[in-house]
Amino acid sequence: MADCVFCNVISGTVTAPIVHQTADTVAFLDHRPVFKGHTLVVPRDHIVTLPDLPTGLLTPLFAETQRIADAITSGLGAQGTFVAVNNVVSQSVAHLHVHVVPRTKGDGLRGFFWPRVKYADGEPQEYARRIADAVVEG
Repeated sequence: MADCVFCNVISGTVTAPIVHQTADTVAFLDHRPVFKGHTLVVPRDHIVTLPDLPTGLLTPLFAETQRIADAITSGLGAQGTFVAVNNVVSQSVAHLHVHVVPRTKGDGLRGFFWPRVKYADGEPQEYARRIADAVVEG
């Protein structure tokens, strides 16, 4: 879909630090991360919400989400992750995406009041590389 920014990331017409790709999914860093390393896992097909996701893509999407969550903890030293999907409300891009946010005790995340941080020059590529290097192929 030409007007979808995530479809454009998938096609390569919009640049984003890619963390990992499979035949069915692409994982890349959020450009406005809650914490550095905040990754979005999206289906390659333009699917708007979780209820729209064909059953056959459920396992590939969440297997990749699981893989990225593991890579964030091992690659970044996070103590855990927060995984979330918005459907319509608070969905800033109308393309299904799973947020995988690094977490540590005392990081300041309270409920759904998400602070946002900015990457310094060169940091997005470094964080993407660290997570990518930690991805365990399934």
